[in-house]
Amino acid sequence: MTITLGRLKENAYYLRGRGALEISIVYGAILLAFVTAALVSPAEFPFLNENNLSGVLSQSIPVLGILAIGAGVLMIAGEFDLSIGAVIGLSAVVFIRTANEYGWPIAFVAAVASAVAIAVVNGLIVVLTGIPSFIATLGMAFFWTGASIFVNGLTPAVFAPGVRTDTLVSLFAGDYGYFRSQIVWLLLIGVAAWFLLHRHRLGNKIYAVGGNVAAAKAVSIKPNVVKLQAFAFMGLMTGTASVLIAVRTSGMQPATTEEYTLLAIAAAVVGSCSLTGGKGTIFGMIVGAALIRTIENGLIIGKAPGFYVQLFVGVSIVIAAVFNKLMEGKAT
Repeated sequence: MTITLGRLKENAYYLRGRGALEISIVYGAILLAFVTAALVSPAEFPFLNENNLSGVLSQSIPVLGILAIGAGVLMIAGEFDLSIGAVIGLSAVVFIRTANEYGWPIAFVAAVASAVAIAVVNGLIVVLTGIPSFIATLGMAFFWTGASIFVNGLTPAVFAPGVRTDTLVSLFAGDYGYFRSQIVWLLLIGVAAWFLLHRHRLGNKIYAVGGNVAAAKAVSIKPNVVKLQAFAFMGLMTGTASVLIAVRTSGMQPATTEEYTLLAIAAAVVGSCSLTGGKGTIFGMIVGAALIRTIENGLIIGKAPGFYVQLFVGVSIVIAAVFNKLMEGKAT
């Protein structure tokens, strides 16, 4: 019992030092307010409606959460990827067109492999040239968007008849009442990413490289190799998210997924990932994604004007960045 309490205290201190505990408390308070409003006035604020929980929240939070995990791990390594949205579009096009020819299992591998390959190319440009990653990946975002249009044209890529089978839908977008299968994907990926970042030596290297490159080199860590691994991980998350999006929407229009880039980075920042690297948790990244999507959902079902969503995301990034700066002092 004493050991368990000690571990809980240690974990709470660990999360607090990285800001994840505080942002979780904020999210819990907002969630409590939304639930209370839904219970008081279910007709005016149908937050607890089955269609809202299953059709909106359990689909939108997992996709953004998976992307936030990829973007957050890369940020901890000290790099950014501004081509996330473009890669989602190209990877989804690869998935749909490959599925139409060879079936969805091969298409899934092809989509994820293409996203990982693209991320590694982005990473090689960064580590070999020394160009800041936000410049290199911003330029490559335009390139990959153009590539998706070159491959597919301006018309949407859609599944051929009989390709989007019940098995495919159940696996990647299945409806199970109050939740969808995307939640299961987020849980599985979240647990695996937690062990990788917080319990594997690769995670230690990522924190070391993002926190102090010179110190990392002094203990024989190769920063360029670690950063390439972080880029590859970002590609793995992007490829998986692109398949979830393609199966849910039944198609993909190239150049329509750019918003995911800033939303993924915003979720990681709101979840207490440091903009200067070396700080962040998987738990915080997921909570950051949940916070953004939940408030966005609350604004929509509360019939707030559409621009309120952009206003909220923008203000949240600034407040989270200031908050992270304050927390860095407490973590040392």
